[in-house]
Amino acid sequence: MTESLALNLTRCPWCGTDPVYVAYHDTEWGVPEYDSRALWEKLILDGFQAGLAWITILRKRDTFRAAFDGFEPAVIARYGPDKVEALMQDTGIVRNRAKIVATIGNAQAYLEMQAAGIDFSRHLWSFVGGAPIVNRLESMADARVTSPEAEAMSKDLKKRGFRFVGPTIVYAFMQACGLVDDHMTGCFRHGQATAGTPGVPGTQS
Repeated sequence: MTESLALNLTRCPWCGTDPVYVAYHDTEWGVPEYDSRALWEKLILDGFQAGLAWITILRKRDTFRAAFDGFEPAVIARYGPDKVEALMQDTGIVRNRAKIVATIGNAQAYLEMQAAGIDFSRHLWSFVGGAPIVNRLESMADARVTSPEAEAMSKDLKKRGFRFVGPTIVYAFMQACGLVDDHMTGCFRHGQATAGTPGVPGTQS
């Protein structure tokens, strides 16, 4: 990480020069994530981002993790009114009651999928055929905020009881977790983060 930050590399314009944002861009954004719990955590954080800049959430991510018990769905699903009130007093997170309550419901929805034998990761990756979609964006003018795949995933998640999973939120999630590679073609990370990724076992590519 330190090496890449020190080099004069061409990056996607959105990360600017903020060291936290640049490090996130260089090492995390667009890297395929296959762990179900980690995917669920990122989907929740993207929901908290709604109406805010992602850097705001990124800077609070560690305090979010502490406040939400490491984003363990089985723990969060049991949160009651007292915990909600405690979270509303926690200045280290985004104190939005609707999003906090939605997180509890989303944990319950995640567990319902698990109980039904549906692997969260495999299910989400099935919307892109099990392997990253690599786009060729020449500039920020080519950037999109949704896609047919994101709209289908959003619709599916809503049917399962998830909230704060509109197509725009879901597409941002897909970009961040490498289901889509939307690094600009001139960015040194374009194609690099997803190169050689084998896809998710059990899905069709």
